[in-house]
Amino acid sequence: MQFKDIEFLQMRYLRGPNFWTYRAVIEAWVDIGELEQYPSDKIVGFAERLEQWLPGLIEHRCGVGERGGFVQRLKSGTWAAHIMEHVAIELQTLAGMAVGFGKARETSTPGVYKVVVRTRQEQVGRTSLNAAKELVMAAVNNLPYDVAATVNKLKAMVDDLCLGPSTACIVDAASDRKIPSIRLTDGNLVQLGYGALQRRIWTAETDRTSAIAESISSDKDLTKQLLSQCGVPIPQGQIVHTPQEAWEIAQSMGLPVVIKPKDGNHGRGVALDLNTAEEIKAAFAVAEVEGSEVMVERFIKGEEHRVLVVGNKVVAVAKGETATIKGNGVSTVEELIESQINSDPRRGEEEGFPLDTIRLSEHLAAVLELQRQGLDAKSVPVKDRVVIVQRNGNMSYDVTDLIHPEVEQIATLAARVIGLDIAGIDLVVQDISKPLAPQGGAIVEVNAGPGLLMHIKPAVGKPRPVGRAIVDHLFAHKDNGRIPLVGILGSQQTCILSKLVTWLLHLSGRRTGLACSDGLFMDQRKVQSVDARNFELSQRILINRALDAAVFESTALQILSEGLPYDRCQVGVLTNLPKDLGLSAHDIKTDEQLLAVIRTQIDLVLPNGVGVINADESNITALAELCDGEVIFYAHSLSNEVLKEHLAKGKRGVYCKDGHLVMARGDQETLLFPIDFKPIARLIRDEGLEMSTLLASVAAGWALDISPLLIRAGLKNFGQQDSTSVSYLPVKSSQNKKSTK
Repeated sequence: MQFKDIEFLQMRYLRGPNFWTYRAVIEAWVDIGELEQYPSDKIVGFAERLEQWLPGLIEHRCGVGERGGFVQRLKSGTWAAHIMEHVAIELQTLAGMAVGFGKARETSTPGVYKVVVRTRQEQVGRTSLNAAKELVMAAVNNLPYDVAATVNKLKAMVDDLCLGPSTACIVDAASDRKIPSIRLTDGNLVQLGYGALQRRIWTAETDRTSAIAESISSDKDLTKQLLSQCGVPIPQGQIVHTPQEAWEIAQSMGLPVVIKPKDGNHGRGVALDLNTAEEIKAAFAVAEVEGSEVMVERFIKGEEHRVLVVGNKVVAVAKGETATIKGNGVSTVEELIESQINSDPRRGEEEGFPLDTIRLSEHLAAVLELQRQGLDAKSVPVKDRVVIVQRNGNMSYDVTDLIHPEVEQIATLAARVIGLDIAGIDLVVQDISKPLAPQGGAIVEVNAGPGLLMHIKPAVGKPRPVGRAIVDHLFAHKDNGRIPLVGILGSQQTCILSKLVTWLLHLSGRRTGLACSDGLFMDQRKVQSVDARNFELSQRILINRALDAAVFESTALQILSEGLPYDRCQVGVLTNLPKDLGLSAHDIKTDEQLLAVIRTQIDLVLPNGVGVINADESNITALAELCDGEVIFYAHSLSNEVLKEHLAKGKRGVYCKDGHLVMARGDQETLLFPIDFKPIARLIRDEGLEMSTLLASVAAGWALDISPLLIRAGLKNFGQQDSTSVSYLPVKSSQNKKSTK
């Protein structure tokens, strides 16, 4: 029996915390059609074909909670949508983008499911789900499927579209420290932290990396000059302009020498241990192609090492590899390179491999090295002859634990002399565990923006936590780069509530951004008069380095359609269970389902944060149990049973009592102001401010550690800013305008 294709009904990318999880996911609605009547155990050979194509599925624990859990479900019978979820996850993992989260849930329409898959990049996630559908259908109908081609396609996408390994390791380290991140471009420019407390990285460069220092490091001659003046051992060297001049300088300097481009990097165009005029002239031509000028340097005996310095500390050291082949009397040099070097699984073309493949058509220095030995690509080395193919370029052996303290000191000095906060120091020494001077060792280059892959995935030795070192360099201990964020959700005057909270933050001295239904505000300035309750506009606040705090009015529809713009918040406010339009399009049809959506706002409260919940709305009070931080309940009256029980436990609440608005912790009460206090009465009478909204604003201000006196003053003056400020309240009439002066 041939089954009809699974059909995609819709697919959306949820960029922020959402109904399913804290992180970005792809949500696809799929109609599995007649497969609803055929779970996996009812299709002959299906499970076996799937396991053969994707043996890594054995690692999926699924709901069973143990290795092989998903395979158990596959054999006992599960549905196509659930299988698509796991296949999409496995395809992304095989492509080098490990993800572990997925869900498949039935909708109210029989045969239609929501399939949700974690992804680190939207296009990769969408492609993996489409490929998962095709692979599942091929397995269902017993048709051939080229898994390798699909994985290779996804690998290419990951390589082109995702963060590079160096940047990714820093972002992952930041995530481990609960520091949020925002990718600012399609490349490797990433923001760590929010607002005024953010830092920026670009691969292994940071916003502390001096442009002057970077320019100095790219000029090898100037770098050597500065290092030498500060007592750092360097090889003697000189810029030359012709092959003949290079030979003359080499003779006066003393052979052997090194020829290199003045502004090259990654070892390109570098030729070592040159002894003859012919070798030097040939090396000159190679170096000239790679840089603007050519340098001759005294050759230093020993192995090349890369020392990574972060914030004046050595955090990792890698030793270079000399790539060789051994002749068999039959194979050509080119064939031996493929069989003896490029066959190493640690080598590859993509950035994620610790070692590069060697292609003679792309490595002029390797061609030159062969020529010096009287060989070319088509030569056949005699049996057992060892041929050097490449002397440098692959820093692949971790030797961090061996570095001598004196060598470490000189490396950090070199970074300081150039002025780099993160530097890759290239030095040549015979034994890294001994001082440089007795061995005649020297520093040959100082590099800005050094690659980190050699330290993250060394070919030999243990990986080093270089990403964590960079994050620790940027953020002090216990600093997580977070500004106070307030998220407000509900349908009870949430716009005016968000403006009240913003005003209180402003009066407390914080430059505050606000995204609400009335527009986008930056530090009391309205910058856009549109509904800003969406991901793109809201994130403009988070990337603004001039802001110290932020307030976001959100909706249930926003959570379902694109996710919230921030990962966690200091204060999360729930006013009530909203009845947003458009929720039925997301198959949200009951209060119980809606409650599962709006709980996201409370889920995001930080452990040191506060959830603010309306105790008068009995259908949301149970969400307090889900808050990682403290909870402040607010209610019209102390007679509210939820509030009374909360206060009896010594916790905080806000309510009205004997004509006063009261802030209480346990049985300790603070009378904030009388309800008939003239400025408050004005807000309630003239502006239609509801008592519940007033209580919520006080509770939110208290949650933000704003003093009672400042809360009182802020509410008193709200809406009466002078003519140079943005008024948060609309002017209803000329009479109202006059009365507010």
